[in-house]
Amino acid sequence: MNTSSTDTGRNEAAIDDAAPENASENASENASENAPAGRLHRGLTARHIRFMALGSAIGTGLFMGSSGAIQTAGPAVLLAYIIGGAAVFMVMRALGEMVVRHPVSGSFGQYASRYISPFAGFLVGWSFAFEMFLVAVFDATAIGVYMRFWYPEVSQWVWVLAVVFFIAAINLIGVKVFGELEFWFALIKIVAIIALIVAGAAIIVFGFGIAGHEDMGVQNLVDHGGFMPHGIWGLLASFTIVMFAFGGIEIIGITAGEAQNPKQVLPKAINSVPIRILMFYVLTLGVIMCIQPWVDITGESSPFVSIFESLGFQAAAAVFNVVLVTAALSAMNADIFGAGRMIHGLAEQGQAPQAFTKTTRNGVPVMTVATMIVALLIGVVLNYFYPDQVLFLLGALATFATVLVWLVILVSHIRMKAEIAREHRLPSEFPVPLWPLASYLTVGFIVFVIVMVGIVPESRPALWVGLVWIGLLTLCYFAFVRGAGRRPHQLVDHTEPIPVIPVDREE
Repeated sequence: MNTSSTDTGRNEAAIDDAAPENASENASENASENAPAGRLHRGLTARHIRFMALGSAIGTGLFMGSSGAIQTAGPAVLLAYIIGGAAVFMVMRALGEMVVRHPVSGSFGQYASRYISPFAGFLVGWSFAFEMFLVAVFDATAIGVYMRFWYPEVSQWVWVLAVVFFIAAINLIGVKVFGELEFWFALIKIVAIIALIVAGAAIIVFGFGIAGHEDMGVQNLVDHGGFMPHGIWGLLASFTIVMFAFGGIEIIGITAGEAQNPKQVLPKAINSVPIRILMFYVLTLGVIMCIQPWVDITGESSPFVSIFESLGFQAAAAVFNVVLVTAALSAMNADIFGAGRMIHGLAEQGQAPQAFTKTTRNGVPVMTVATMIVALLIGVVLNYFYPDQVLFLLGALATFATVLVWLVILVSHIRMKAEIAREHRLPSEFPVPLWPLASYLTVGFIVFVIVMVGIVPESRPALWVGLVWIGLLTLCYFAFVRGAGRRPHQLVDHTEPIPVIPVDREE
């Protein structure tokens, strides 16, 4: 089936207009259930979308990857998360402005096709799918590492294989059930993070008779080589790890095609999620490094588990390890969802095989989900042959793919703003703050992170692989994409009023 984006946008507009803004969540869900087969259903509520973004971005990057960032920058990693979080917020606001104007499936892939070129849409769409694949394999690998806590003798790849089949089952369920499961997955880890922040702060202040309490406190942030023990270089190098931690938050834009009342839901989710993520990262890691000196966070296990082990709370460490497994499952769940929906959007534009446009009666793009699951089996092979090296390399590769996607989002937004000004169109309903200065500064920062991936010796292979990936996509585009996939993409602007053309009727 070869669905044009214009027809898709009109159909979505009709759904948006038909649903009153004050309709109840249950009523909207019932409406989505009655949507016709063969297309995505609008079954995701504001609650689902907000927690899905949290589920994707608060995952292994925080629970496992933060160890590497801490070792690279020391306590100054807190500053890196603040700067990185600010950049991510600007990316999300740029994406949000485009989403409100054009709430379509596979959102930023279609925006890049419309405002830059069809090749840019092809590049960012497949790169996002590649990013989600890498992050999902990273999360599955982390689950294998977490399971060593209970079963050190079992091979890591066994757990990765089991997780792949579990996630496959979840993603073949209807989007409403998927969103509900993701909500509870994300809620578990968010509650656990808040509990850790509160409990850690209480331990720092009151001690509760814990040995070594006198050594705990904010002094740990400066006592072991200073706040910036590896100098400015350590801080700059940490961005190659820190930015990976925020990867996946752009999945909010992917939900545009399945969100109920996207003009109301998505701005609220975008405004709240980045700030909450930044709060969770900075506060959580700050509390951990106040209790346990950063030099003792080695990365052999999650810092969230090692902190309980260092305090002698073995039972608490076991409980939190369960939370870590749940968190990784949550992130994988959101990653497979995002990749599948992006490939579905590419297929609608003629930039992926048309088989990927087909959905089940409950709105699941089954071919895209199945393809991602098969791709994840590659992760099982990697874990079998390279169990010790796979985690870092996947993280570095995902960082490159993530910042490439963000860069294209920002360039698409800048091109959109220029077109709005040039053609004197109506202003956006959800404009970015501090335009244009903040947007151009964010572009500069993203380019800097890409350069750092190439400069830092440990992550340099990821840049070469990333460049090879871009080269392969370029060859595939010119070899296989034809017709509609090469034409400038059209999108319905939901901000502009639809002109009414008078029709003469004979009396």
